Amino acid sequence: MPPHKRPQYVHVYRDRHGKERIYFNRPDLPKVALPGPLYCEAFWIAYHKAREGAAEQMERPASSRIVPGSFADLLRRYYAAPAFLNLSQATQRNYRRLLDGFAETRRDWPVSGLKRVHVNGIIGKMQDRPQAANSLLKRLKTLMSFAADIDMIPTNPLMGMRGLKVVSDGFHTWTEEEIAAYEAKHPIGSLARLAMTLMLYTGQRRSDAVKMGWQHVKGDRIAVRQQKTNAIVNIPIHPELKRVLDGTPRDNMTFLVTAYGKPFTSNGFGNWMRDRCDEAGLPQCSSHGLRKAMATRLAEAGCTINEIMSITGHTTEAEVIRYTKKAQKTVLADNAMMNLQGAAKRKSANPVRKVSKSKG
Repeated sequence: MPPHKRPQYVHVYRDRHGKERIYFNRPDLPKVALPGPLYCEAFWIAYHKAREGAAEQMERPASSRIVPGSFADLLRRYYAAPAFLNLSQATQRNYRRLLDGFAETRRDWPVSGLKRVHVNGIIGKMQDRPQAANSLLKRLKTLMSFAADIDMIPTNPLMGMRGLKVVSDGFHTWTEEEIAAYEAKHPIGSLARLAMTLMLYTGQRRSDAVKMGWQHVKGDRIAVRQQKTNAIVNIPIHPELKRVLDGTPRDNMTFLVTAYGKPFTSNGFGNWMRDRCDEAGLPQCSSHGLRKAMATRLAEAGCTINEIMSITGHTTEAEVIRYTKKAQKTVLADNAMMNLQGAAKRKSANPVRKVSKSKG
């Protein structure tokens, strides 16, 4: 039997492809990937080795661990700067995940030595993950701009550098048929149905869905402060969401709770929803795809970009357009065809009179 308490500094999550990732992640030290599955013999050997290595690093004087002008030095300064601290906690975690991963084997590299050719080589090895590559490039651009601002380097060498072309639309957007299949598997009254309905009819991220509870419901509206943007969205409760909420107990702080009666973490909820989708025969679907499905529904209903943003809470039009471009094309095509048919009907109802050619 595996131990009930996870070993110290061990973090486990599933990536977007459903693969389990295990890391030894002690604060202020590079992450160390550990072999799986969790608690197997290889895991314990690697875990103890990582702990010993971390202890050795923590025992060294701080001056010997951080080389002035290195990436370790730059990251230490960036993480303490207002430019980073003013970001939401979720965004900070995301930035640190990418930047710490980059610096894991480059802590002592001189920042002044980073050139475009180096980054091109790193990004080029991520051809199979273009979105991840572009996210890393964005964070490196931000980091190098900060380095220039504090005079660690004269200019940002990555300015104007372009990322990889992304062919994929990202997370799969749930279709109406997939929503129906999920509902057929998970009836009203189940936590799985509540989770799907809450995300679909509010269009929120999973980090916000796990925080929602009865305290956010005021009359026929539900309001929540988004973790990523700190913006408040105030959404009318859709009749289908009301129907599901009417059967939800009021004895928890959040609508969604674990089997132990505790609120979900964002990653924990994502993994839990992964299992519920698999149970419904929908391995291509995920919790994030419900947010895209809501944006698509709104676009197909003829909503404007600003109307969609008022529900989803997006801060830029570009992101909403990316979500809804297929739906908008469908709506435009329907409108164009209706206009064409309307023009044909008007033309047939008002035929052009023929002029007699009789001789005078």
